[in-house]
Amino acid sequence: MASRYKDKDAGVVLSFGGQWISWTHTAVAYAAFLSALIVGSALHYKKIVQNEWYGYPEEWFPSVSATIGDRYPERSIFMIFIAITSGPRFALVGLWYLLTAKPGHTLPKAIAMSGVIRTLTCGGWTYITSTDDHDWHDILMISYIVFTIPWTTGCLALSPPNAKAIKYRKYLAGSFFGTLVPLVYFFIQHKVHRVAGAYTIYAFFEWALILFDVAFDAVTALDFETFEVVVKDVKGASKGVNTSSVPTAVLEKEKEKATAGVFAAGFHLGDALDIAADVYHGFVFWSILTSLGVVIWYFPLWHMGISGYEALVMSTVSPALLGIKPLRTLVVKNQRIAHLLSLAGLLAYLVKGPVPRLFTVGFGVWMGCLAWAATLYSDAVHPAKLEARILAWTAGLLMSSVAKFAWYTNNPIWPIMHAENGGWNGTGLVLAILAVLRFTRRAPLQSGGAGEKGGSPLLAACGIGGLFFGLHSLLSDTSTMILWVWDGYPIRGPVSNVHAYYTIAAMTGGLLLGVFRPALVTTWTAFGVASLGATVLTLYQQWFGYYGGLTLAAYLMAISIPLISNAAKKNPGTTFGLGFFIYNLLVLFHVWVVAYAFVPGGPLVREHTDWIMITMMLLIGAGVFDVISQSASAKKASSRRRAAATGHRKYHVGALGVLNVLFLCANFLRFPTNDYKPYHADEKLFTAGIWTIHFSLDNDMWSSEYRMRDLIKEMEVDVIGLLESDLQRIIMGNRDTTQFLAEDLGMYVDYGPGPNKHTWGAALLSKFPIVNSTHHLLPSPVGELAPAIHATLDIYGTLVDCFVFHSGQEEDPEDRRLQSEYLAKLMGSTNRPSFLLSYLVTKPLEGNYNTYVSDVSGMHDVDPSDWDRWCEYILFKGLRRTGYARVSRSTITDTELQVAKFIVPRSQEESEIAWNAGEELRNRQVHENEVPPGWRFPAMFRGEGVRNHRYHVFDEPRYFG
Repeated sequence: MASRYKDKDAGVVLSFGGQWISWTHTAVAYAAFLSALIVGSALHYKKIVQNEWYGYPEEWFPSVSATIGDRYPERSIFMIFIAITSGPRFALVGLWYLLTAKPGHTLPKAIAMSGVIRTLTCGGWTYITSTDDHDWHDILMISYIVFTIPWTTGCLALSPPNAKAIKYRKYLAGSFFGTLVPLVYFFIQHKVHRVAGAYTIYAFFEWALILFDVAFDAVTALDFETFEVVVKDVKGASKGVNTSSVPTAVLEKEKEKATAGVFAAGFHLGDALDIAADVYHGFVFWSILTSLGVVIWYFPLWHMGISGYEALVMSTVSPALLGIKPLRTLVVKNQRIAHLLSLAGLLAYLVKGPVPRLFTVGFGVWMGCLAWAATLYSDAVHPAKLEARILAWTAGLLMSSVAKFAWYTNNPIWPIMHAENGGWNGTGLVLAILAVLRFTRRAPLQSGGAGEKGGSPLLAACGIGGLFFGLHSLLSDTSTMILWVWDGYPIRGPVSNVHAYYTIAAMTGGLLLGVFRPALVTTWTAFGVASLGATVLTLYQQWFGYYGGLTLAAYLMAISIPLISNAAKKNPGTTFGLGFFIYNLLVLFHVWVVAYAFVPGGPLVREHTDWIMITMMLLIGAGVFDVISQSASAKKASSRRRAAATGHRKYHVGALGVLNVLFLCANFLRFPTNDYKPYHADEKLFTAGIWTIHFSLDNDMWSSEYRMRDLIKEMEVDVIGLLESDLQRIIMGNRDTTQFLAEDLGMYVDYGPGPNKHTWGAALLSKFPIVNSTHHLLPSPVGELAPAIHATLDIYGTLVDCFVFHSGQEEDPEDRRLQSEYLAKLMGSTNRPSFLLSYLVTKPLEGNYNTYVSDVSGMHDVDPSDWDRWCEYILFKGLRRTGYARVSRSTITDTELQVAKFIVPRSQEESEIAWNAGEELRNRQVHENEVPPGWRFPAMFRGEGVRNHRYHVFDEPRYFG
């Protein structure tokens, strides 16, 4: 088409409006997907609607992946059109940069780069289909979605003053991201719950994503009307000229509203790096703080009681020193040194001995709490700076939870981690040093702080104590509240590796609420709703209990902004020193309720998690009262802060967005594969094991999941009971070993009674589906609670009952007698084939042993001739036992792994024969050569074995004929 500016365009052979690039991209992209859908439906309809569970007519609409990636010729047609699309796509990104780039602005360059990467990853996931390489297809598709976020938000932020374009972008972006929620929901319904027809609904949302995504880019046609190619700005929009009839100020306000105002102040790379460093430093603080309990816990484990090292829990009270004015001035003026010294907590992984490692971590926590309290106190004179510091501290907690999810509830920079068990300690330390240097690169605003403000330092300290306990005990790991409400199979509530993002979303939403709507948070109504949420979480299970937990999570994050801000403006020696002391008392209370049998005064608080929750909320309420009592002055301050503080918020919002995306990426990679294959399916044989894992800390204070995984896999264990497995407390790091083992080994998992049931834990992992499970707390009038799991497994089509049980301690014989009677009746209540994986605390053939192995239970001992047992026992009935072995633990734990092999009866008659076989026949031992090769234990553990694991006591496995 000819140019309208002929006097200036002499020599131009061809020129056309820039909007045609957008229309060409839109038309060809839609043609690629829709042509594949039409051709695929015409030629291979029933094949492309078929999925791993269902086909036509249950599923009747194909997904995008099945349409474009599985069949010829639709796959080829799609790829041809996508190749054609790439040209207009790159041109679209280039024109957008030219339209929005302005001298001194970094954001247009960043958005252009994200657009280029987004285009490349689009080519990646469309040309590498899930059929070609499932992992790379998923990686590239996730990357595409990740880079769509900055592209979408950036286009909104950089939109020229065009009312129609801004409106369409808002609607399409909202539709795109809103579609992700039902998309994930129906994918879970299909993948996990195997609901017929769910994949068809998922497919509709997947196609909607494509339509919205392409339509969002199509809106550029309204902006590119200002361009004529080859490229000449014929209307001046790239210079900021308003070509709309709507005033520029109105349009800019509309744009600011669309982006929540977070981009209003522009974008500067240096400021973004500052916020990134601040958030990472906050992450380091939480990483060191949450590691303290784990390294302390090592010592009472081995002492079987108070060791004295528990005193280091008081390492957090160091801010009390800031109550001494000369020391306060010294620390405030030397914040960089204090923050750098706190990194000793990260260096601790290089210290081999448990005792010096504990003291190194304790020193890191001491300096970390001191440094952060001094920083907050110093910055309290500047509301915007203070808010930025608090956001970094709380976002650091969110980052810690994200990292722990990605590392299966371990933090990669904890001192119990190293390269051999998945640690990233060296990398984390280098980044931490760089973050501290940037975090402290500006001199303190003033050494005296903001001065004494109104209100009560004592009430503020109570608020800090309750707040930090709530954040640490409930939100430092995304699985904690989920396990509070877990009650077994069939699944009727959230599960950690599928629904944990809800916790992250609640934390993020709460933090944003505390920043943008502080007046809503600091009300008694909000406190009352949060208290109700705490009550529901404590008293109820399944989804209802979790909803209460999400309410509480959002409130804790939201109220952290006003509570910490209020505390920072008072004497830090009182607010943070006393606040952390109160927090420590709650931490000990938190342990006492379950460790009551080993600590002085323990029986007074036995099983009173409800008291803990009440105390926590009352303390937070005291802090809220102090904030509300100063509401008049706070309103004036907030009005001043609102204008001054928005500069940093866009970067914090961006950081929260990045953390959420990273979590979703980890969530996708951890999504259940449903690949549960027993080791000897052809022989209809399964191997069962029992192991007391000593809270997943080995003898040298390293996290032991990897070593446990290796032994369980090499011993070919299909069903295993794990005892001393509940790690969901501050003192144990809020961990969950079963997540890693279950996902890595391909097993179903029942965590057993949750952390609010006050036991040391009993868990079940199984290669076979868990049809049903119930949790039991056995009679324990004096000693520690005895947990049990009664699960029904579908083993090769036969329902088999499995019991996992941990008896009470030796010092309480009456408890153990009552427990033996309860469990004997429980095992006797089923006539199905059954086996028990247990910790009984009794000698073979004596005492309570004869209650467990009795006519009441119907159970038989796996090997009555094994006289060298005291704790671990395997019992069975209605099964054919073929082998039994004991495998030394090396330095993983304090208890060996015991395993037994069983054949599942093919019929009820065969089960009764096995059940009623005479004692002599049932226990007749045979040589290994007399059993088929598939029935034998691995030979690698004979003799010296591997990694100090070997068959011991008998020096070889035993077989029964």
